Amino acid sequence: MVSKYFELREKQTSVRVELVAGITTFLTMAYIIFVNPNILSETGMDKNALIAVTCIVTAIATIVVGVFAKAPIAMAPGMGLNAFFTYSLVLGDKISWETALGVVFLSGLFFLLLTLLGLRKRIVEAIPVSLISAISVGIGLFITFIGLVKLGVVVNNEATLVSAGQLTPTVLIGLCGLIVMVFLETKKIKGALLIGIVFSTALAAIFGYIQKPTEIISLHLDIKAVAFHLDILGALKWSLFASIFSLMFMDMFDSIGTLVACCHQANMVDEKNKIKGLDRLLGIDAAATMIGAVLGTSTTTSYIESAAGIEQGGRSGLTSIVTGVLFLLALLFVPIVRIVPEYATAPALIMVGLFMMKEVKRIDFANLEEAFPAFIIIVMIALSYSISTGLAFGFISFTLIKIVSGKAREIRAAMWIIAFLSVLFLTLDQLNVTIQRLKDIT
Repeated sequence: MVSKYFELREKQTSVRVELVAGITTFLTMAYIIFVNPNILSETGMDKNALIAVTCIVTAIATIVVGVFAKAPIAMAPGMGLNAFFTYSLVLGDKISWETALGVVFLSGLFFLLLTLLGLRKRIVEAIPVSLISAISVGIGLFITFIGLVKLGVVVNNEATLVSAGQLTPTVLIGLCGLIVMVFLETKKIKGALLIGIVFSTALAAIFGYIQKPTEIISLHLDIKAVAFHLDILGALKWSLFASIFSLMFMDMFDSIGTLVACCHQANMVDEKNKIKGLDRLLGIDAAATMIGAVLGTSTTTSYIESAAGIEQGGRSGLTSIVTGVLFLLALLFVPIVRIVPEYATAPALIMVGLFMMKEVKRIDFANLEEAFPAFIIIVMIALSYSISTGLAFGFISFTLIKIVSGKAREIRAAMWIIAFLSVLFLTLDQLNVTIQRLKDIT
């Protein structure tokens, strides 16, 4: 019954492969259980409640994706989006976290309206193939960079921005896990990334780099401190509309980039190279943001770490269901999940980045009109540390090159919308500053 519902045979996968893929996706993104609450708690929100909410929202959104969209895509509170929530909205604009949750809810509502009107789907389908491939490559480099930083191979340097880190014991443990992954991948062994993560964690335990948990099961699941506290009316102010649309644009570009990259990697495209079930995925993404705001967390979006599970063979919604169930279980076993160090999961991100680089062969470098925007997307996603920023620069450059080349008629209507939204996305912060200055003058 499970096999028939998820069409496992047609997708050339199996229950075992989907289980491994779901576990792999969970392990590569389990860090959000701790990172998201750490960031949001700086606003004054209760940290223990945030841990529970992070698990609950991630589980609900991801399981819904699995059941209704039948896609191996995980959704969770987005990194970068939570930083915008904390440092720009609450600490920067000096609004309460309750009002900030109202801003998140409204951005999700507008996002859902765009989806229901079919504009988001048209936006995705208007992107040229070369740029779609560039998104995958750019995100691959982005993930690789994150993995190298988490592993400790790349560190901050005030003079050169970044530099190579020292070969500390934890770095060596992580590199051992990376070697295991590479070796198993060359032997075409399924679950290579998961095995590598477990191997690194075991090494860390053997050499005493992992502290034993003080308890096995945690039953502290009270979310009352943050749930149902959003202030929507307080967010309906002209001064906050720029922030609402900024969040919407960030979520839109992040989710579009992630869905395009992951769905192509999972072969979820038809004969016309269009993503199957895109409307459902986009709708769930928007609805998840609204639900997350109600329960007490920042914008929920599609997670690029889904690529780790997809690379392990995940092709159906069963992968997402496994990942979602594990996040529910994590509510009880947070002390156990906590012992898996990030330097053990970092090699998996590096491997995913490697796998996503293969899309570079689909970029038409002979056609400069598409090659240059593709190049900009790849470089800016990685170097700006933002998927949405990289896409915005790439889409604007594509449109400008077409205009300068006298080929404006070749630009689809949806692409004009994309370029306009990209300009808004990159300039809204300055618009806020200008509005504030005008207020100060008057």
